[in-house]
Amino acid sequence: MSAVRQRTGGGEIGRGSGPGRPVPRFVRRAGQRARREIYRPADLQYSQLPPRAMVRMAYNAMLGREPDEPAWTEQTLGLERGILVPTDIVDRIRCSVEFATVARIGASSLHSSLHASRMEFIVGLPPAKRIIDLGGGHTTDQRGALVALGYPYNFEELVIVDLPPDDRHPLYHSERYEGIHTETGKVRYEYRSMADLSFAADASVDLVYSGQSIEHVTEADGDTVLRESFRVLRPGGFMAIDTPNASVCRLQQEGFIDPDHKVEYTLAELRHKVACSGFEVRFQRGLNWGGPAVAEGRFDPAALAGNQGVYFDAEGCYLLAVIVQRPS
Repeated sequence: MSAVRQRTGGGEIGRGSGPGRPVPRFVRRAGQRARREIYRPADLQYSQLPPRAMVRMAYNAMLGREPDEPAWTEQTLGLERGILVPTDIVDRIRCSVEFATVARIGASSLHSSLHASRMEFIVGLPPAKRIIDLGGGHTTDQRGALVALGYPYNFEELVIVDLPPDDRHPLYHSERYEGIHTETGKVRYEYRSMADLSFAADASVDLVYSGQSIEHVTEADGDTVLRESFRVLRPGGFMAIDTPNASVCRLQQEGFIDPDHKVEYTLAELRHKVACSGFEVRFQRGLNWGGPAVAEGRFDPAALAGNQGVYFDAEGCYLLAVIVQRPS
Protein backbone atom coordinates (compact mmCIF):
# COMPACT_ATOMS: atom_id res chain seq x y z
CA MET A 1 0.00 0.00 0.00
CA SER A 2 1.36 3.42 -0.93
CA ALA A 3 2.11 6.14 1.59
CA VAL A 4 -0.83 8.13 0.25
CA ARG A 5 -3.22 5.26 0.73
CA GLN A 6 -1.96 4.59 4.22
CA ARG A 7 -2.96 8.14 5.10
CA THR A 8 -6.49 7.89 3.78
CA GLY A 9 -7.98 4.73 2.43
CA GLY A 10 -7.89 2.41 5.42
CA GLY A 11 -7.37 5.09 8.01
CA GLU A 12 -9.07 8.44 8.20
CA ILE A 13 -11.50 8.11 5.31
CA GLY A 14 -12.88 4.74 6.20
CA ARG A 15 -12.44 1.27 7.61
CA GLY A 16 -14.64 -1.58 6.61
CA SER A 17 -15.01 -4.45 4.24
CA GLY A 18 -12.89 -5.26 1.25
CA PRO A 19 -13.88 -7.81 -1.38
CA GLY A 20 -15.19 -10.99 0.24
CA ARG A 21 -15.30 -9.45 3.73
CA PRO A 22 -18.43 -9.17 5.87
CA VAL A 23 -20.56 -6.05 5.55
CA PRO A 24 -19.08 -3.47 7.97
CA ARG A 25 -20.76 -3.05 11.32
CA PHE A 26 -21.84 0.54 10.76
CA VAL A 27 -23.82 -0.53 7.67
CA ARG A 28 -25.69 -3.14 9.69
CA ARG A 29 -26.69 -0.88 12.56
CA ALA A 30 -30.47 -0.71 12.58
CA GLY A 31 -30.36 2.45 14.64
CA GLN A 32 -28.97 4.34 11.66
CA ARG A 33 -31.81 3.47 9.29
CA ALA A 34 -33.32 6.91 9.81
CA ARG A 35 -30.28 8.31 7.99
CA ARG A 36 -31.95 7.23 4.75
CA GLU A 37 -34.45 10.03 5.14
CA ILE A 38 -31.78 12.75 5.45
CA TYR A 39 -30.87 14.31 2.12
CA ARG A 40 -29.40 17.78 1.86
CA PRO A 41 -30.06 19.87 -1.27
CA ALA A 42 -26.52 19.35 -2.52
CA ASP A 43 -27.11 15.59 -2.55
CA LEU A 44 -30.14 15.65 -4.82
CA GLN A 45 -28.30 16.63 -7.98
CA TYR A 46 -26.16 13.49 -7.72
CA SER A 47 -28.98 11.11 -6.82
CA GLN A 48 -29.16 9.70 -10.37
CA LEU A 49 -25.54 8.51 -10.31
CA PRO A 50 -24.94 4.91 -9.19
CA PRO A 51 -23.30 4.79 -5.72
CA ARG A 52 -20.01 3.45 -7.06
CA ALA A 53 -19.87 6.27 -9.60
CA MET A 54 -20.54 8.82 -6.85
CA VAL A 55 -17.62 7.53 -4.79
CA ARG A 56 -15.31 7.51 -7.83
CA MET A 57 -16.31 11.05 -8.82
CA ALA A 58 -15.57 12.40 -5.32
CA TYR A 59 -12.11 10.79 -5.21
CA ASN A 60 -11.24 11.76 -8.79
CA ALA A 61 -12.28 15.39 -8.30
CA MET A 62 -10.89 15.97 -4.81
CA LEU A 63 -7.82 13.71 -4.64
CA GLY A 64 -7.03 13.11 -8.31
CA ARG A 65 -7.02 9.35 -7.93
CA GLU A 66 -9.21 6.26 -7.78
CA PRO A 67 -10.77 5.23 -4.45
CA ASP A 68 -8.90 2.61 -2.45
CA GLU A 69 -9.96 -0.19 -0.15
CA PRO A 70 -11.52 -0.51 2.32
CA ALA A 71 -13.07 2.94 1.83
CA TRP A 72 -14.19 2.10 -1.74
CA THR A 73 -16.41 -0.81 -0.67
CA GLU A 74 -17.54 0.68 2.62
CA GLN A 75 -18.67 3.97 1.13
CA THR A 76 -20.37 2.35 -1.87
CA LEU A 77 -22.31 0.06 0.47
CA GLY A 78 -23.20 2.99 2.69
CA LEU A 79 -24.67 4.88 -0.27
CA GLU A 80 -26.53 1.81 -1.55
CA ARG A 81 -28.19 1.25 1.81
CA GLY A 82 -29.05 4.90 2.43
CA ILE A 83 -26.80 5.23 5.48
CA LEU A 84 -24.51 7.66 3.66
CA VAL A 85 -25.34 10.46 1.23
CA PRO A 86 -22.93 11.88 -1.38
CA THR A 87 -21.90 14.85 0.74
CA ASP A 88 -20.82 12.41 3.47
CA ILE A 89 -18.21 11.05 1.05
CA VAL A 90 -17.03 14.58 0.32
CA ASP A 91 -16.88 15.38 4.05
CA ARG A 92 -14.69 12.35 4.76
CA ILE A 93 -12.23 13.38 2.06
CA ARG A 94 -12.20 17.03 3.18
CA CYS A 95 -11.31 15.94 6.74
CA SER A 96 -8.55 13.54 5.67
CA VAL A 97 -4.82 14.03 6.08
CA GLU A 98 -4.35 13.42 2.37
CA PHE A 99 -6.67 16.25 1.35
CA ALA A 100 -4.91 18.65 3.74
CA THR A 101 -1.30 17.76 3.02
CA VAL A 102 -1.04 15.86 -0.26
CA ALA A 103 -3.85 17.13 -2.52
CA ARG A 104 -2.52 20.68 -2.28
CA ILE A 105 -4.04 23.73 -3.90
CA GLY A 106 -2.40 24.51 -7.25
CA ALA A 107 -0.45 27.65 -8.12
CA SER A 108 -3.20 28.96 -10.41
CA SER A 109 -5.56 29.06 -7.43
CA LEU A 110 -3.36 31.22 -5.16
CA HIS A 111 -6.12 33.81 -4.77
CA SER A 112 -8.61 31.14 -3.66
CA SER A 113 -6.04 29.70 -1.26
CA LEU A 114 -5.50 33.14 0.31
CA HIS A 115 -9.27 33.48 0.69
CA ALA A 116 -9.45 30.16 2.54
CA SER A 117 -6.56 31.17 4.83
CA ARG A 118 -8.28 34.42 5.71
CA MET A 119 -11.35 32.44 6.74
CA GLU A 120 -9.13 30.37 9.04
CA PHE A 121 -7.73 33.56 10.57
CA ILE A 122 -11.19 35.04 11.06
CA VAL A 123 -12.59 32.06 12.97
CA GLY A 124 -9.65 32.53 15.36
CA LEU A 125 -10.61 36.12 16.24
CA PRO A 126 -11.87 36.78 19.78
CA PRO A 127 -15.59 36.93 20.61
CA ALA A 128 -16.91 40.49 20.61
CA LYS A 129 -20.27 42.16 21.16
CA ARG A 130 -19.56 45.46 19.39
CA ILE A 131 -17.42 45.35 16.24
CA ILE A 132 -16.18 47.78 13.62
CA ASP A 133 -15.04 46.32 10.30
CA LEU A 134 -12.84 48.76 8.36
CA GLY A 135 -13.35 48.49 4.62
CA GLY A 136 -15.52 45.47 5.29
CA GLY A 137 -18.04 45.83 2.49
CA HIS A 138 -18.61 42.75 0.34
CA THR A 139 -19.24 43.04 -3.39
CA THR A 140 -22.16 40.58 -3.33
CA ASP A 141 -23.12 39.91 0.29
CA GLN A 142 -25.04 42.47 2.34
CA ARG A 143 -23.83 40.89 5.58
CA GLY A 144 -20.32 42.17 4.88
CA ALA A 145 -16.97 40.43 4.62
CA LEU A 146 -16.48 39.48 8.27
CA VAL A 147 -19.73 37.52 8.51
CA ALA A 148 -19.45 36.13 4.99
CA LEU A 149 -15.95 34.81 5.75
CA GLY A 150 -17.20 32.93 8.79
CA TYR A 151 -16.84 34.99 11.98
CA PRO A 152 -18.52 32.50 14.33
CA TYR A 153 -19.68 34.49 17.36
CA ASN A 154 -22.92 36.32 18.07
CA PHE A 155 -22.61 40.09 18.37
CA GLU A 156 -24.85 43.00 19.26
CA GLU A 157 -23.75 45.27 16.43
CA LEU A 158 -21.27 45.14 13.58
CA VAL A 159 -20.58 48.47 11.88
CA ILE A 160 -19.07 48.21 8.41
CA VAL A 161 -17.08 51.32 7.49
CA ASP A 162 -16.56 51.65 3.77
CA LEU A 163 -16.44 54.26 1.03
CA PRO A 164 -19.65 54.98 -0.87
CA PRO A 165 -19.82 52.52 -3.80
CA ASP A 166 -19.29 55.24 -6.40
CA ASP A 167 -16.07 56.39 -4.70
CA ARG A 168 -14.40 52.98 -4.77
CA HIS A 169 -12.02 51.48 -7.29
CA PRO A 170 -14.05 49.62 -9.95
CA LEU A 171 -12.63 46.33 -8.66
CA TYR A 172 -14.55 46.81 -5.41
CA HIS A 173 -17.79 48.33 -6.63
CA SER A 174 -21.00 47.01 -5.04
CA GLU A 175 -24.55 48.04 -4.32
CA ARG A 176 -25.20 50.49 -1.53
CA TYR A 177 -26.41 48.24 1.24
CA GLU A 178 -28.61 49.16 4.15
CA GLY A 179 -28.52 47.57 7.59
CA ILE A 180 -29.49 43.94 8.03
CA HIS A 181 -30.18 41.57 10.90
CA THR A 182 -28.13 38.42 10.35
CA GLU A 183 -28.28 35.12 12.23
CA THR A 184 -25.39 36.27 14.41
CA GLY A 185 -26.27 39.93 14.98
CA LYS A 186 -27.19 43.36 13.63
CA VAL A 187 -25.10 44.80 10.77
CA ARG A 188 -25.19 48.44 9.75
CA TYR A 189 -23.12 50.59 7.39
CA GLU A 190 -21.21 53.85 7.76
CA TYR A 191 -20.26 55.15 4.30
CA ARG A 192 -17.14 57.21 4.91
CA SER A 193 -13.35 57.00 5.03
CA MET A 194 -12.03 54.33 7.38
CA ALA A 195 -9.89 57.11 8.92
CA ASP A 196 -13.10 58.75 10.17
CA LEU A 197 -14.58 56.87 13.12
CA SER A 198 -16.23 59.94 14.62
CA PHE A 199 -19.55 58.09 14.79
CA ALA A 200 -18.18 55.83 17.57
CA ALA A 201 -17.74 56.93 21.18
CA ASP A 202 -14.51 56.49 23.12
CA ALA A 203 -13.97 52.98 24.55
CA SER A 204 -17.23 51.68 23.06
CA VAL A 205 -16.01 48.81 20.85
CA ASP A 206 -14.68 45.31 21.61
CA LEU A 207 -13.07 44.47 18.26
CA VAL A 208 -11.87 46.42 15.23
CA TYR A 209 -11.12 44.36 12.14
CA SER A 210 -9.06 45.60 9.20
CA GLY A 211 -9.10 42.84 6.62
CA GLN A 212 -7.17 43.71 3.45
CA SER A 213 -7.93 47.40 3.96
CA ILE A 214 -5.11 49.34 5.67
CA GLU A 215 -3.00 48.98 2.51
CA HIS A 216 -5.65 50.96 0.61
CA VAL A 217 -4.90 54.21 2.47
CA THR A 218 -1.72 56.27 2.71
CA GLU A 219 0.73 55.78 5.56
CA ALA A 220 -0.47 59.04 7.13
CA ASP A 221 -4.11 57.93 6.92
CA GLY A 222 -3.04 54.54 8.26
CA ASP A 223 -1.69 56.26 11.37
CA THR A 224 -5.05 58.01 11.77
CA VAL A 225 -6.88 54.70 11.34
CA LEU A 226 -4.81 53.13 14.11
CA ARG A 227 -5.17 56.09 16.47
CA GLU A 228 -8.94 56.16 15.94
CA SER A 229 -9.17 52.41 16.41
CA PHE A 230 -7.26 52.73 19.68
CA ARG A 231 -9.63 55.49 20.81
CA VAL A 232 -12.87 53.60 20.14
CA LEU A 233 -11.67 50.31 21.63
CA ARG A 234 -12.40 49.64 25.26
CA PRO A 235 -9.34 48.92 27.43
CA GLY A 236 -8.45 45.31 26.71
CA GLY A 237 -10.18 45.45 23.32
CA PHE A 238 -8.58 43.95 20.20
CA MET A 239 -7.75 45.04 16.69
CA ALA A 240 -7.10 42.38 14.03
CA ILE A 241 -5.27 43.16 10.81
CA ASP A 242 -4.53 41.04 7.77
CA THR A 243 -2.65 42.72 4.94
CA PRO A 244 -0.17 41.85 2.18
CA ASN A 245 3.40 41.20 3.29
CA ALA A 246 5.62 43.56 1.28
CA SER A 247 8.67 41.34 1.78
CA VAL A 248 7.05 38.51 -0.19
CA CYS A 249 5.00 40.66 -2.56
CA ARG A 250 8.16 42.40 -3.79
CA LEU A 251 9.50 39.00 -4.79
CA GLN A 252 6.41 38.62 -6.95
CA GLN A 253 6.66 42.02 -8.65
CA GLU A 254 8.22 45.44 -8.16
CA GLY A 255 4.94 47.34 -7.97
CA PHE A 256 2.01 46.90 -5.63
CA ILE A 257 -0.01 43.74 -6.16
CA ASP A 258 -3.29 45.69 -6.39
CA PRO A 259 -3.84 48.89 -8.40
CA ASP A 260 -5.75 50.42 -5.48
CA HIS A 261 -2.99 49.89 -2.90
CA LYS A 262 -1.25 52.94 -1.46
CA VAL A 263 1.28 51.05 0.67
CA GLU A 264 2.28 47.47 1.47
CA TYR A 265 3.98 46.86 4.83
CA THR A 266 6.72 44.55 5.97
CA LEU A 267 6.19 42.84 9.31
CA ALA A 268 8.67 45.19 11.02
CA GLU A 269 6.94 48.26 9.58
CA LEU A 270 3.50 47.06 10.66
CA ARG A 271 4.69 46.21 14.17
CA HIS A 272 6.31 49.65 14.50
CA LYS A 273 3.17 51.35 13.25
CA VAL A 274 0.80 49.67 15.71
CA ALA A 275 3.24 50.18 18.61
CA CYS A 276 3.42 53.92 17.88
CA SER A 277 -0.37 54.03 18.21
CA GLY A 278 -0.24 52.51 21.68
CA PHE A 279 -1.13 48.89 20.85
CA GLU A 280 0.56 45.77 22.13
CA VAL A 281 1.02 42.85 19.71
CA ARG A 282 -0.67 39.72 21.08
CA PHE A 283 -0.66 37.44 18.02
CA GLN A 284 1.74 37.54 15.08
CA ARG A 285 1.22 35.08 12.25
CA GLY A 286 1.22 34.86 8.47
CA LEU A 287 -1.14 33.38 5.90
CA ASN A 288 0.12 31.16 3.06
CA TRP A 289 3.72 30.26 3.76
CA GLY A 290 6.23 30.58 0.91
CA GLY A 291 8.54 27.82 2.11
CA PRO A 292 12.33 27.80 1.59
CA ALA A 293 11.98 29.83 -1.61
CA VAL A 294 11.28 33.03 0.33
CA ALA A 295 14.46 32.67 2.37
CA GLU A 296 16.31 32.23 -0.94
CA GLY A 297 14.72 35.37 -2.37
CA ARG A 298 12.44 33.52 -4.81
CA PHE A 299 8.71 33.77 -5.38
CA ASP A 300 7.17 30.28 -5.54
CA PRO A 301 3.43 30.51 -6.30
CA ALA A 302 2.99 26.73 -6.00
CA ALA A 303 4.37 26.75 -2.44
CA LEU A 304 2.32 29.80 -1.46
CA ALA A 305 -0.92 28.35 -2.81
CA GLY A 306 -0.23 24.87 -1.45
CA ASN A 307 0.76 26.05 2.02
CA GLN A 308 -2.70 27.34 2.86
CA GLY A 309 -3.46 28.31 6.45
CA VAL A 310 -2.06 30.23 9.41
CA TYR A 311 1.72 29.97 9.96
CA PHE A 312 4.13 30.97 12.72
CA ASP A 313 6.73 32.25 10.24
CA ALA A 314 4.91 35.49 9.43
CA GLU A 315 7.83 36.97 7.48
CA GLY A 316 7.78 34.05 5.06
CA CYS A 317 4.06 34.36 4.27
CA TYR A 318 2.15 36.19 1.56
CA LEU A 319 -0.18 37.91 4.03
CA LEU A 320 0.52 39.24 7.51
CA ALA A 321 -2.05 38.48 10.20
CA VAL A 322 -1.73 40.19 13.57
CA ILE A 323 -3.95 40.77 16.57
CA VAL A 324 -3.08 43.76 18.74
CA GLN A 325 -4.64 44.93 21.98
CA ARG A 326 -5.33 48.19 23.71
CA PRO A 327 -3.75 47.78 27.16
CA SER A 328 -6.18 47.42 30.05
